[in-house]
Amino acid sequence: MEEKQAFRIGGLIAAVFLLILVGAGVLLVLNGQPAGTAFFVISALSASSFVVVGPNESKVITFLGKYIGSINEAGLYFTTPFSVRKTISLKVINFNSEKLKVNDVSGNPIEIAAVIVYRVTDSARAAFGVDSYDRFVQIQSETGLRHIASKYPYDNHDVEGVLSLRANADEIANELRTDLQKRLELAGVEVIEARLMHLAYAPEIAHAMLQRQQATAILSARKIIVEGAVEMVKSTMATIEASGVAELDDEKKAQMINNLMVAMVSERSAQPIINTGTIY
Repeated sequence: MEEKQAFRIGGLIAAVFLLILVGAGVLLVLNGQPAGTAFFVISALSASSFVVVGPNESKVITFLGKYIGSINEAGLYFTTPFSVRKTISLKVINFNSEKLKVNDVSGNPIEIAAVIVYRVTDSARAAFGVDSYDRFVQIQSETGLRHIASKYPYDNHDVEGVLSLRANADEIANELRTDLQKRLELAGVEVIEARLMHLAYAPEIAHAMLQRQQATAILSARKIIVEGAVEMVKSTMATIEASGVAELDDEKKAQMINNLMVAMVSERSAQPIINTGTIY
């Protein structure tokens, strides 16, 4: 079912015409002509045709169980008499989904929630395509969120080219919006934005995952420290050899390299030992 424009006439014009009709009926009755009564009946029936449409809302009109169109522009209108009008809001709506407990692609239980911003763009689908479009949006949003969460890991652990829920928020938000738009097309809804607002490991594994993150951070820091220390040792040894300050054999070079590496990599400050020679 697609939205279409309903028959309508400007309400002010119809009101003026109705007043003229009533006036004509009064004159006919005063002149003793029975036709005046018919004018009154027509006027009374026509009064049911007026409808007021507020800003950012749509009136979905049905007549004898058949959809005959919608009125989306604010104002007073004259439309089909004895028709049923249902109001559909066209305002932008947002809601926060419930915190869902799902498994990511690695099987880790996580908690996830999102904020969804949407609006109705097709009043006919919103009214007749689904039972309750707002409830439909909520359920399908949770379904889409579960689907996206199960496709990606919580964290990529610094692996290049791997999208994760935590590190790639914008990419995940765009994919979630696209997925929800396909699901909500039936209800005539446009998804304006869909973004994760809560993401965390489930309580039963949160402590273990925190330790893993800390260990990963320590290993990354250690790697940088060792690489820097190696470059500094190479530079130091090259400077000593180039300046001719001392001639070192292979054993003394190995000892000096060991001492320098220990001093640079150690978490504690170096405690130098001064060799004063042999005292007799």
